[in-house]
Amino acid sequence: MRKLIFTLALITSFIANAVAQNNDLKSQNTIAIEPGDSKATIIAKASHVVPTPNQLSALKNEFIAFIHIGPNTFTRMEWGNGKEDPKIFDLKELHTDQWCQAMKSAGMKMVIITVKHHDGFVLWQSRYTKHGIMSSNFENGKGDILKNLSASCKKYGLKLGIYLSPADLYQIENPEGLYGNLSKVTTRTIPREVAGRPFANQTKFKFDVDDYNEYFLNQLFEVLTEYGPVDEVWFDGAHPKTKGGQKYNYQAWKELIHTLAPKAVIFGKEDIRWCGNEAGGTRETEWNVLPYSENPDTAAHFPDLTDTDLGSNDKLYKAKFLHYQQAETNTSIREGWFYRDDEKQKVRSADDVFDIFERSVGGNSTFLLNIPPNRNGKFSDEDVSVLKEVGKRISETYGNNLLSGASGPEAILDQDINTFQLLNDKQKNIEISTAKPITINRIVLQEAIAAYSERVEQHQVEAWVNHKWQKIAEATNIGYKRILRFPEITTSKLRLTILSSRANPAMATISAHYYRTRPPQLQFARDINGLTTISSKTHEFGWKPHGENATANLNKGIEIYYTTDGSVPSASSNKYSAPVQITKGEIKAIAITNKEKGPLATETFGIVKKDWNLLSSDGEKANHTAAMAVDAKKETYWLSNEDGQHQIAIDLGSTHNLTGFIYTPPANFADGMLEKGILQTSNDGKNWKDVETFGFGNLINDPTPRTHYFKNVIAAKYVQLKAVTIAGNKKTLAIAELDFLEK
Repeated sequence: MRKLIFTLALITSFIANAVAQNNDLKSQNTIAIEPGDSKATIIAKASHVVPTPNQLSALKNEFIAFIHIGPNTFTRMEWGNGKEDPKIFDLKELHTDQWCQAMKSAGMKMVIITVKHHDGFVLWQSRYTKHGIMSSNFENGKGDILKNLSASCKKYGLKLGIYLSPADLYQIENPEGLYGNLSKVTTRTIPREVAGRPFANQTKFKFDVDDYNEYFLNQLFEVLTEYGPVDEVWFDGAHPKTKGGQKYNYQAWKELIHTLAPKAVIFGKEDIRWCGNEAGGTRETEWNVLPYSENPDTAAHFPDLTDTDLGSNDKLYKAKFLHYQQAETNTSIREGWFYRDDEKQKVRSADDVFDIFERSVGGNSTFLLNIPPNRNGKFSDEDVSVLKEVGKRISETYGNNLLSGASGPEAILDQDINTFQLLNDKQKNIEISTAKPITINRIVLQEAIAAYSERVEQHQVEAWVNHKWQKIAEATNIGYKRILRFPEITTSKLRLTILSSRANPAMATISAHYYRTRPPQLQFARDINGLTTISSKTHEFGWKPHGENATANLNKGIEIYYTTDGSVPSASSNKYSAPVQITKGEIKAIAITNKEKGPLATETFGIVKKDWNLLSSDGEKANHTAAMAVDAKKETYWLSNEDGQHQIAIDLGSTHNLTGFIYTPPANFADGMLEKGILQTSNDGKNWKDVETFGFGNLINDPTPRTHYFKNVIAAKYVQLKAVTIAGNKKTLAIAELDFLEK
């Protein structure tokens, strides 16, 4: 009995000490984990990790834009090689006002422009290089895209961010380039003075750096001092090629940024992080309090940002530091980051973009959408149309709070993130009632993260329906913002219940909204015989259906119409009632509900595969046979052996006039992406000749189907595809589907 009393006393003492320590903790952006900290102490510390004022301001931006324009716009490449002649940048006109008008119409609050991509070409009048816009014919070499955009941002009330690539292929490939030139580290003055180009800003820095870091710091100084306030500095982690063991002096970069742009957040290091993909995928639980093995202020190594779990309690227990670092969900409105064309480069529909907005902004992150200007210096009409429609949906849905005037906690209903109600052990529910019943299908929740961090681990919302509480939605964490989506209900009472939390949470806002469902976006599926099904689009990232997906609500009365002659379908086109036979070519379809048209769906199909025969491959893994590359099922894939030529040969059944091919990579296996290869043909299926080389970029981060169009029509019965390079230097080739297009 005495032993039991003693044990209970120890437990009571432990709890009391943990509570006392919790009460003594101060809210900070980074908190160290001390040796011997218990799990309870670590979680208590996590519940006190908060964003900086700059981070909070960045979170409030919610929806922001990316701009990629440069030599790649004209070469139609995703990554340049640094050897391009600057005159290839053949821009005749520039319409940054049009960009900002379109971004403003979408509800965006900031634009980040890529002023230097990995090719090293700069979009402003830099003093420190000639590899840029000053050596192009644009405005006789006097043009400055950054200057024009800065002026347009001020005109339309948008914040400005700068993407400056640390990687620089021009400085690597140029014999006199500074990247990795093995220069000595010496004390340098930033900025380096250039005759005839004085700076209005007289701030001076002394840094011990090498030639390339000096070059990079000088460029940072230019873009941060001569183009107005900068609110975000974006550092890409990509390294297409390195040289000479070049190291980046990030501490010097950071000091310069913090001094010259004190309100700017830094992407890629301490403030903002990559979401882990470039396809618009979001996590079910996106914690922004992250574990670090090193002090994030000086860390050389960062957490694996592609992991599905970044900040659960189990992850935090292994940390040496806890740090607030929010996610940006970045993807492009078009296939790829740079503009290629208006005919073959697919554009996301308003359904897609609005859905990503709700999942990213409503999933504790920021939505960064790339819109690449075309070769006329404008956003293309289709992109502008999508942006306007998305902005309209955001405004109609979230601009109307149906809890305005409701009864409940005033500090939560006032929609001010700075006012809040701190819940306690006895109060885990918040009830809200309205004077009249409201019809809703969206709930928005926010925690007071600036003062009390993100603490909620699990929550649910119930509605009073038919004289009883009915659960309408549930999710894990909340953080800055959580948008809950559910089938519409009509009620006059709502109840939020916090099911679990790291500490007593502080709820800042609750609002309710109604999204008017549009006709759904459509998708196509064709079997090996060419029988094609048209259905409501399902998404690739695995989130739940049943109304949580904004684009999957099929209304009664929906009708689908399609065409196969290239024309845009209407209510007078072919009506879809059963699968249709498509032997090859393009199919277009729309859904119509109550005379309202949904987004146009289009897909180009290759030759029907029923008569194909697999001739050979360089081996196959168990459960991933070579036949799966041509089985008309995108969910299966061929996986080659590690050794060998990584080739697959196919008999197309008869001779076809081929115009190109489509490579579909696996959606869930990143270690076999086809980056570069050779297409061969044969007269007998045994002796092969090279016909054309091809290459695809950025597949690991964006594993979507890629199309290569041949320079000339190729007549062939036997074709062989050989891989030259597998992305990420992996050892196996993976093909989910291989399709050949015919004239």
